[in-house]
This record gives sequence, C-alpha cells and structure tokens, in this order.
Amino acid sequence: MTYTQAQPKLYNFDEFIIWYPENSKLRYELHDGVIIEMPKPRGKHSNLTGSLIEQLLISIREMDKGGIWTIPRESIVKPTGEKSGYEPDIIVLNKEVIDAEPRWESESIIQNSDSVKLIVEVVSTNWRDDYYNKFRDYEEMGIEEYWIVDYAALGGRKFIGNPKQPTLFVCSLVDGEYQMISFTEKALIVSPTFPQFNLSANEIFNLAL
Repeated sequence: MTYTQAQPKLYNFDEFIIWYPENSKLRYELHDGVIIEMPKPRGKHSNLTGSLIEQLLISIREMDKGGIWTIPRESIVKPTGEKSGYEPDIIVLNKEVIDAEPRWESESIIQNSDSVKLIVEVVSTNWRDDYYNKFRDYEEMGIEEYWIVDYAALGGRKFIGNPKQPTLFVCSLVDGEYQMISFTEKALIVSPTFPQFNLSANEIFNLAL
C-alpha cells in the first residue's frame, strides 16, 4: 500500500495576516507560503536579545536619534514577494518616514526599506532561515543593514568556520548587494548605521549569560 503525505496548505502574505491569531503568545512566520511556528526565545536567546536592544538604544541616544529611531516590541516585515513574512528579533525603525507605511498603524506591517535602519536576527536551531531565506529577502527589499548574531555557533561551517565559533555578521547593502563581514572574539563591531557602537563580538555574545 502506498501512502501519500499531505502537503501543507500554502498561504500568501495577506492570508497569513488574516490567519494570525490575535494576542497570540506564540510567534509565527510565513516561509515560502508555509506558516511556521517559531521557537519561543528562552534563556540565553532572550537575554541576548533584550540586552542588545538596550545597547542599541544607548547608541541611538548618543547619535541624537532618540524619539526618531525606535525599536518596537513587535512588527512583521513583508518582503518583496507575496509568500513570506518575518518577525525579526530586533528591528530599528525610522519614525520620520513611518507614515508612508500604509499598514503600520493598523497591522504593524513594514514593507518599505526606507522605514528600516537595522534588522537583527539572533540565530537559533532554524539557522538556515537567517543565513539563507532572510538574507536573500532583506537584501532584495533593500534593507540597508542586517546583523546575524550566531552566539551559539549553530550556523553552517562555510559561514562560521571549522571548528565552529560564535560569529556576528554585519551585512551592509552596497550597490544592491549585501557585503557580509564577520566578527569574532575581541573584534569590535563595525556598523555603518551605528558608527558609535563600540562593543566587541565577545561582549555581545556575553549578553546571553
């Protein structure tokens, strides 16, 4: 007897937004038409994300961008296509242009690259999403800077070396393509968007402790 495995129902972005449970305690993303329940950030992942937000807010104030650049508690990024939607671990928005977002006030949806100063993804077990899908889609959208924080060294060896080591990547948009620069150990993070950010890779990784 031959068994056929049921294929998952495919959704477009608007169907995903309609489906998304209101006040859900779980996080979901849409990946190539498939709704994915995202691992709930816990422990070290939560520590790092929360502490990194604090450090970014300090930099924002030092750059006199307080009240202009903001980090919302939650938002959904709509890439160029209609089959994906992401909820970044950290997103820095520019309130000066957020009024141009037609769905921000009603649905917390971001679809214009001008609205975004920085996206940060803290790598967990689904590391391929951050290194492949989100890298591709954020680049295509024109998001000017994207950080991949692989504090637990979960990514592929072609990215973080063999043996694997904790690595932070700053991906900055140059002529429409991401220039991907890696930072490890005591190397100070160099960010085009946050030039005053003066933490080393290890100092960021230690925020998870």
